[in-house]
Amino acid sequence: MADTLQVMKCGVRFEPPTLVLSYKDWKTGKLRRRSMPLRNFNKNTGIDRIIEDLTSNPRHARFVRLLSTAQLQRLLTIIKDKLSGLSLEASIARNNAMDTINPEENLNKVDAETLQRKKLIMDTSFEQKRKKLGDPDFQYNVEVDFETAAVETSGWDSEESDMDF
Repeated sequence: MADTLQVMKCGVRFEPPTLVLSYKDWKTGKLRRRSMPLRNFNKNTGIDRIIEDLTSNPRHARFVRLLSTAQLQRLLTIIKDKLSGLSLEASIARNNAMDTINPEENLNKVDAETLQRKKLIMDTSFEQKRKKLGDPDFQYNVEVDFETAAVETSGWDSEESDMDF
């Protein structure tokens, strides 16, 4: 039945915290709106827990599955930021920064929520660029020679180690 639904718009309501979804039901041809209240949602609530609650709730699960996990996390982060006192513009700017991958950024120093969002973005990017078996430009065994001039050396990886085991 979920394949008869198509998301048209999604958004949030801050007071009370609510996820709002506009969708078209292809079976009936009608445009509908679904409001999903986020019970017990505050600035300290884990976004993963809310996503799990929404997907396990039989009333909301079929609608939540229409959204990607990244989009759902983005919407819930905006609500969480607003409850923390951030303005909507600042929250959107923060989310845009979280949704971009900077190769120079040290992901070992970010919080768990940011790391999860970055990993989700990397997974999505990988799946978009991945060549699968049925793709027209798919090749089975691709060999690529990389330049060896850019190899960095370090003292710890030399074979002349004087460590005794």
